[in-house]
Amino acid sequence: MVGIKDVARRAGVSPSTVSYALSGKRPISDETRRRVDAAARELGYRPPAAVPAPAGGRSRILALSAPLRPGVHPPEVMRSAVSVVTAARRHGHDVLLLTQEEGERSLRRVIRTTPVDGLILMDVGLEDPRLPLLRSLDRPAVLMGIPADPQGLTCVDLDFRAAGEACVEHLAALGHRTLALVGSPPEAYLRRTASAHRLVEGFTAAADRHGLGSCVHPAESAPGSAGRLAERLLRERPALTAVVVHNEPLLDPLLRAFRRLGARVPGDLSVVAVRPDEQAPAPCVPMTSVSLPAGEPGARAVDLLVDRLHGTSAPEVVLLPPLLTVRAGSGPA
Repeated sequence: MVGIKDVARRAGVSPSTVSYALSGKRPISDETRRRVDAAARELGYRPPAAVPAPAGGRSRILALSAPLRPGVHPPEVMRSAVSVVTAARRHGHDVLLLTQEEGERSLRRVIRTTPVDGLILMDVGLEDPRLPLLRSLDRPAVLMGIPADPQGLTCVDLDFRAAGEACVEHLAALGHRTLALVGSPPEAYLRRTASAHRLVEGFTAAADRHGLGSCVHPAESAPGSAGRLAERLLRERPALTAVVVHNEPLLDPLLRAFRRLGARVPGDLSVVAVRPDEQAPAPCVPMTSVSLPAGEPGARAVDLLVDRLHGTSAPEVVLLPPLLTVRAGSGPA
C-alpha cells in the first residue's frame, strides 16, 4: 500500500511537505508541488482524507472554479456563472462557486472536504496549472476554455481564433489595409489566457494572409486609459482605418475618445467589437460585433459534465462558431 512517506521519498521532500502540497493548507512553491504531484501520480497514491462521492448515489453538487484574478472582468464572469447555475438547476444540481485566485489550491481543498460530483473551470490558460490535478482526479471535469493540450480533457468555448479571423475578413472586404487590435488586459497575456491568445492568433493570421498592416495593443480596462490609448493609436499609426476591440469595459470610452480626437466612427475609423451583445449600456455607436454567447458555453459545459456523470462519452473539444453581425460601426475604408 503506497503511503505518504513513499511519495515523500520519490519527490525528495519531507512527508509534511507532501501533506501541505496535496491539501493546499500551506503555501508550497510551484516547483515543489509539481514534484509531489508527479510522484503521487507515478506511485498511484490517493490521500485517505479525500471525500468521495456518496456511496450508491451522488451529492448533486457541482463545483465551478471562476477565479477573480487581475485582468478578469467580474460582470463577464458572473454572467457565465449564472448560466452554469441555471443549467445545473435544470439537471437538478446545485453549484459551489470558487473565486479564490489560487485555483489549484482551492480545487484541492474542495475535493478533500466536499463530495462534489464534478467540476467546471473558467479562465483557462494555455498551460493551465490546474490541468495535472484534473487529469489525476476520479471525478469528471469540463473546462470553459481550450488549453494548448486538451488531450484527456473535456473543453468548450467560443472559437476565438475564428472570431479574430472573422473580424479581419470583414474589414479586409471593406478595403481596410491598416488594422489594430485593442486586446485584453496585459495580465491575461502574461497568464497565457487561452481566449485572449487565440483571438490574437486569428487576428494576426488573417491580417498576414491578406497582406494587411496590423498591430496588437494589450489594454487596461480602466475607462481612464481610453484617451491615452486612442491618442497613441492615431499618432503611431497614421494610416490606421480600423480597430478590433476585445476588451468589453474599454469599448465605449474608446469610441468617445476617438470622437473627441476628431476620428469619426465609421467615417474615419471602422470599429469591430468582440463582446457580449446583451451588455448594457449600449455603446454610443451601434457596433459591428462578434457576439460572445455568455450563456451558451456555461450551459454546454454543464450538459457535457452531466453526460460524463452518466457514463456518456464527451468530445475533447467543443468549439462554438462565431457570429459576426454588421452594424453602423464599420464601413468602407
